[in-house]
Amino acid sequence: MAPPERYPVAGLTAPVEILIDDHGVPHLYARTEDDVFRAQGFDAARDRLFQLDLWRRRGLGLLSEVFGERFAARDRAARLFLYRGDMRAEWRAYGPGTERVATAFTGGINAFVQLCERRPELLPAEFRELGHRPARWEPRDVAVIRGHGLAGNVEQEVARALTLRDHGRAVEDLRRVREPARDVRVPDGLDLSVIPDDVLDVYRLATTPADLTGLTPPRPRTRAEGSNNWVIGPRRTATGRPLLANDPHRAITLPSLRRLVHLSAPGLDAIGAGEPALPGLSIGHNGHLAFGLTIFSIDQEDLYVYETHPRAPDRYRYRDRWEPMKVVRERVEVAGRDPVEVELRFTRHGPVVHEDPARHTAFAVRAAWLEPGAAPYLGGLALLRARTADGFLDALKHWGAPGENMVYATPDGTIGWRPAGLVPVRPTWDGLLPVPGDGRYEWAGFHAPDRMPAVRDPAEGWFASANEMNLPDGFPHERCTVGFDWHHRYRYERIAEVLKATPAMTVEDCVRLQGDTVNAAARHVLGALDGYSPGDGLREAVGLLRSWDRDERADSAAAALYQVWSRRHLRPALLRHALSALVAPDEVEEVTRRLLADEDLGADVRTDIALLRTLRTDRPVLDALLTTSLEGALRETGELLGADQTRWRWGALHHAAPAHPLADRLGHHRARLPARERPGSGDTVLSTGYDEHFTQQEGASFRIVVDVGAWDRSRAMNAPGQSGNPDSPHWDDLYQDWAQDRAFPLHYSRAAVEAHTRTRITLVPDQPPDRRSPTVDGGSP
Repeated sequence: MAPPERYPVAGLTAPVEILIDDHGVPHLYARTEDDVFRAQGFDAARDRLFQLDLWRRRGLGLLSEVFGERFAARDRAARLFLYRGDMRAEWRAYGPGTERVATAFTGGINAFVQLCERRPELLPAEFRELGHRPARWEPRDVAVIRGHGLAGNVEQEVARALTLRDHGRAVEDLRRVREPARDVRVPDGLDLSVIPDDVLDVYRLATTPADLTGLTPPRPRTRAEGSNNWVIGPRRTATGRPLLANDPHRAITLPSLRRLVHLSAPGLDAIGAGEPALPGLSIGHNGHLAFGLTIFSIDQEDLYVYETHPRAPDRYRYRDRWEPMKVVRERVEVAGRDPVEVELRFTRHGPVVHEDPARHTAFAVRAAWLEPGAAPYLGGLALLRARTADGFLDALKHWGAPGENMVYATPDGTIGWRPAGLVPVRPTWDGLLPVPGDGRYEWAGFHAPDRMPAVRDPAEGWFASANEMNLPDGFPHERCTVGFDWHHRYRYERIAEVLKATPAMTVEDCVRLQGDTVNAAARHVLGALDGYSPGDGLREAVGLLRSWDRDERADSAAAALYQVWSRRHLRPALLRHALSALVAPDEVEEVTRRLLADEDLGADVRTDIALLRTLRTDRPVLDALLTTSLEGALRETGELLGADQTRWRWGALHHAAPAHPLADRLGHHRARLPARERPGSGDTVLSTGYDEHFTQQEGASFRIVVDVGAWDRSRAMNAPGQSGNPDSPHWDDLYQDWAQDRAFPLHYSRAAVEAHTRTRITLVPDQPPDRRSPTVDGGSP
């Protein structure tokens, strides 16, 4: 066991114990709620200070201050998307006590920053390498920063508009599946020709992670990130206790996006994971109720298109007048250079992201997540005190963004689901395309939470979500338009298949299901091979695919061939064939490239399956496409893995290799982790979406399974480790177990925590600066 540590923390009213277990999970024990949140801030900074500082700088538009002038445009963009409304309304929207919690939490961060000023050796390696110091926080920082969350659908609006502008409705129908089915209608008054290709560049700068090299342009914000969760009632489990499982899928990063923490004080005893820069947690349990989330695809954004005054481009037509934009001028501090003055413009709808004075147009984004109470995940604070199912549903009224499928379970056997998040009321349009900003297309507030469907104690004995369109049959889409851009349902179908087939689920079963790599979509794709007669050169490869069990294990040769074929050869071939009847021959390749540019914005497996079904009525054409695509896939897989098909392995191609944002400068601190083979794909429950090099880019670095009522039997994972400090033993100690889809015990009771404690830390109230305050037993400041 590591020697005890002791730190002074300004603002504490009594000592706080932090017991860190053998998997790096901190358990914080305090005598008041204020003290436990202050301790959470201090402990998060102790373990993740560079990540926290980068989160704040990116969110507030302060990157140039330390990284130089190449980030000035990104800083300006971030400032456009800060919450700039009334802070009293903002704090009130989350429910009682949120401002007080934020004050305590940021006070704890500042206490560690202050300690680092007194003891520079405590600074993480990143600060020592870069030569700058962490900044201090204000409570409002956790509320006004909005660009870190997941929301939609302005990216889809623009992608649709550009496709319609250039190629028409038939190509748009190929680009993206809309659920429920919906014809795209151009809003009255919208001129698609004025929308430029780069209209969202500023938006992307504001809402995507910063590449600290400053060289990589931001990708569209809506990447293929999703999640799985499920709750199982007592009659479907082996123990008679409910189970809750959740594995949110986000970018695979070093350090992890989320951090597990246990917060214990009178009236509060919650454990689970949240984003380390925010107080509280958003997934876990509080000893009375377990809760989890997955993205529920509410359309919370609109792009407004304005006609601007020919002689005054900062005025736009609104109803029967020219309305002035609000102009805010700010200074961006730049390392080593003079400050840069920036101008921020806003319409009544939101920040202006693009202007074209020559065409007398301007564009602004309206976002529900810029409303009071919509800071991403901050609404999770209200969940921590819920003790009953009804209390949990009441707490969800304070959740603004992002849209989430919230599931819950209580020890008395109650399980349920309720979507949460602000749903704009669009009285005269459906949100599929941008709209004119002239006053004809105004939100009429937000739908009441009880307009959303809900499930409690379903007859099936379980409920699951995986970002699929799960609004029930008969839902009034015309009167309450939630959105039309959902992920495919094949992860959900596989989860449902397993849950239906397992009448007595256990914690271990749930862990296995979180790591399940059966591709439910592949059954539909491979159905195209029924009736296909391959030539001699393809007979062995087709036999391999036909006999495959659709399990994308790392050691599967068929999985390797299937992924190379379906993603890199079959999908392009299907799109080219379909486009050949829709666009000029010399445009087919370029349009195909556009449709494939980003899977979450363009074609996905649903498109493949729909096109294959259509082609089954034209067998000669289908056979020709199968032959050419299989020949290309066989050739490429051989080039990648060798000529001997018996030695092919999906894991030899598909791998994870997390890297620190400053990996090039921190090589001696294990800033690049070794590659590990990965099974699955973006279509499996174990979601392991990958890039053009087969490197896993998204998935569940954090997973949890809660045994509701027998809390110490719960399991979790957070990879590559709990710590964001390269010098910590918990920097990457979970990476190997994560790569093998294992989980560790999530200790909750004080007895279990004590039995597995590896490090003890005591935080004590700081003494006045003229008195000596020990920081480590036997030491001094």
